[in-house]
Amino acid sequence: MVKVRFAPSPTGLLHVGNARTAIVNALFAKKMGGQFVLRIDDTDAARSRKEYEEAIIRDLGWLGLAHDQIAHQSARIAAYQSAFETLKAAGHVYPAYETEAELDRKRKQAAARRLPPIYDRASLDPEKKAKWEAEGRTPHWRFRLSRSTVDWTDMIRGPVEIDTATQSDPVLMRADGTFLYTFPSVLDDIELGITHVIRGEDHVTNTAAQIEIFRALGAQPPRFAHHPLMVGAGGEALSKRLGSLSLASLRDSGLEPLAIASYLAKIGTSDPVEPRLSLDDLAGDFDFARIGRAPAHFDSAELMALNAKLLHQMPYEAVAPRLAAMGITASPALWDAIHANLNTLADAKALALLVTGPIAPVIEDAALAAAAAGLLPPEPWDEATWNGWTKAVSAQTGAKGRGLYHPLRLALTGQEQGPELKKLLPLIGRARTLARLEGKPA
Repeated sequence: MVKVRFAPSPTGLLHVGNARTAIVNALFAKKMGGQFVLRIDDTDAARSRKEYEEAIIRDLGWLGLAHDQIAHQSARIAAYQSAFETLKAAGHVYPAYETEAELDRKRKQAAARRLPPIYDRASLDPEKKAKWEAEGRTPHWRFRLSRSTVDWTDMIRGPVEIDTATQSDPVLMRADGTFLYTFPSVLDDIELGITHVIRGEDHVTNTAAQIEIFRALGAQPPRFAHHPLMVGAGGEALSKRLGSLSLASLRDSGLEPLAIASYLAKIGTSDPVEPRLSLDDLAGDFDFARIGRAPAHFDSAELMALNAKLLHQMPYEAVAPRLAAMGITASPALWDAIHANLNTLADAKALALLVTGPIAPVIEDAALAAAAAGLLPPEPWDEATWNGWTKAVSAQTGAKGRGLYHPLRLALTGQEQGPELKKLLPLIGRARTLARLEGKPA
């Protein structure tokens, strides 16, 4: 069975960058009939917060991304320690004693000589090791890379080869005994049975090292898929704008979860960026082959336009409970009249008032309004009433085009533009229509 994971750190709010990774994972699992695991990477005790974890779960639920399993790294420290001892006994890790200042000095020296900043394995020198141990230094622990080529077929990038001789042996354990991301992530993937690791392309370079760790632990590596990162509409990095692009802020701005899911699932792919009415529809569309190699450009205006387009397509049944919760006495006819003019669902409240009132009519042409009032047909009204009525008003007054329709719109709605009046008029009803034509709030 396909099993994927989304692994956020509870050190901040979920933003569009990591939400996109969550959506890609969840849609792939849904399409394949697999499982979606939420792994909370909370080993950084100083920065991890329970309220951020709760916010992450809440935001994923709002998007409709229900997890099948949740795991906390903070609860698995003993498992990491046991597996680490296995690596140590097999000689796959070794103690390293340099301080951060010494390592930084080595990196600068390498840069000055135009060499890559690769750790020189000085701690494997018996004399240096003995000297540092005599000084009472506490070591950190590094994984010993094979310094050979590691290759895999990435589900997005295709064939990838990385020579681990071009990389430093990764630090798995700090001097204080805490683990860095690389090792716990691998062990979690093994023990949780993760079959596919889908993440951003910023992880490509450490995938080679992780594959070697998988093999050192006697496990088959999962399949990997590294998607391009998102940038701003103009190609700028998103990092400075994440505060405004948190899922919480987008939700507060009135955006629909399906609009966000549709947008993040489609940008950067060969598919048109169009709204879908369910996650099942999005999952049916999902295909790694459609994900491009270029960065995905996030445009807030494009997302807002997609949100409006989604609302224009949503059936009344999908929004009726939410309209009721907003205090709107809605009907399929009202939704049909106003939905094409919505940017967010919150706009429905003001548009519903055009029907229920009271609104302050604007009488631009008193003579026209009086003639129109006198020509109002008896009820019942339907969508054909508007055309019949306005033709009669035009015939009697000679008004046409804007000179006819604009004064009537202002009188009936108090606004320059809005929903189609042929749909609004039957809902407003004859009594309110007559009052508004007479300039009375109704």
